[in-house]
Formats: sequence, C-alpha cells, structure tokens
Amino acid sequence: GEWLKFKLSYSGWVKAGYATLKVEDAKYKGQSVYHVVGKGWTTGAIKWFFKVKDRYESYFDKTNGKPYKFVRNIYEGGYTKNRTVEFDYNNNLAHINDIKKGTKTTEPIQPDIQDMLSAYYYLRDHYDTETIRVGEVVELKMFFDDEIFTFKLKFLGRETIKTKFGKVKCLKFRPYVMAGRVFHEEESVTLWVSADKNKIPLKIQADLRVGSLRSDLEAFKGLKHPFEIQL
Repeated sequence: GEWLKFKLSYSGWVKAGYATLKVEDAKYKGQSVYHVVGKGWTTGAIKWFFKVKDRYESYFDKTNGKPYKFVRNIYEGGYTKNRTVEFDYNNNLAHINDIKKGTKTTEPIQPDIQDMLSAYYYLRDHYDTETIRVGEVVELKMFFDDEIFTFKLKFLGRETIKTKFGKVKCLKFRPYVMAGRVFHEEESVTLWVSADKNKIPLKIQADLRVGSLRSDLEAFKGLKHPFEIQL
C-alpha cells in the first residue's frame, strides 16, 4: 500500500516531470510477493523536446527480497526499451525477453542478485543504518539489461534538510551510477533518505551530461511507520 510521488526539476528551476513508486500485494507463479511499479514522465515544455515515459516493475519475495521478475518499458527522447527478465534460482539463470527486438536469451546469475527496483526495498529492510559510519560502502550485485553490475552505495553522513512537510532528519548517500549516456560521472548522484524507520527518499540531486536533475518527495501514503518531521 505504500505510494510515493516525486516532483522533478531540471537545472534547479525548470519543472521537468513526476515519478511514482507504488507497492502492492501480488501473486507470482502461485507465490505471494510484493509488486512494485515505478513510473516516470515529463511534463510541460520539457516533454516537447525530450519526452520521457518510463515504467519499471519488480516482483520480489516478501521475506528475503529476492526478485523473481523485472519489467523495463521506457521511452526517453526516442530511446526505447521493452523487456522482461525472469530469475530462475534453480538453474541460476536470468531469462530475458526483449519484446521490442523479438528475441529471448539467457544469462547466468548468482543467488544474491537484485534488480533496479528490488535493490532499494532490500536495502531498506537489510541495511543497518544505526551502526554505519561515514565513508562506509555497501555493495549489491544488480542485474540490469543483460549484465551483472556491482552497485555501490556510500554513506556520506547525517543531515537535516528542509522539505515541503517540514524539517526532516536524513541519511545522506552517494549511489555510484554508470557514467555515459545520462550521467556525467560515477559520483553524479546524491540521495537523502529519511532517518526514521521508513527510510524513504526525500531528495535526489543528479548531475547529468547536460544540466542537472533534482527530485523532491511531493506526496506519500501507506507508510508502515510514522513519518518523523521536525516542525
């Protein structure tokens, strides 16, 4: 039932779009799982010269966070992808269905793999934020497109930031990203998450190859724990 909505702005002042994350109960091959849907889209003047319409989905285990299925269907300024990945842990294989190209392939995986969405929810449940120290780096194996990447998240410290809801104590992180088509360099993104039990993203700042992008939490509902705000 958790639902988060984010407002996106380009280069600090241009309204760029919105993104949402929604968690639902679902069934995957008869098993009870969490189904997360992430959407992102451009609005206003931005969409006329760089339209974005993205949809990501993940089905993952309620207990251990293992992903079973990942969906990526995106349109980003003419760049498109539409594929599904199903994780077979009996044979340690990822079954990739590229719907756009009409091809099906398999790639080897390892039992502790995560996808792009499940990784966030896995870290919320399994990353001890009480004992972490500044500079500490956590690593996850992430399957993206048809490859395994080592996802790194560096803890930068604690900080209180001003949000539309009031002042909120945060944990500040540096997720390392792939430099190239979108991001300027590996250390282009900074993330602030609430320091309460929810650990929800409140603010993201990203330096792009052209300009910058900022995301701020705009609305929420269905949180498991009270949202701790300093008035």
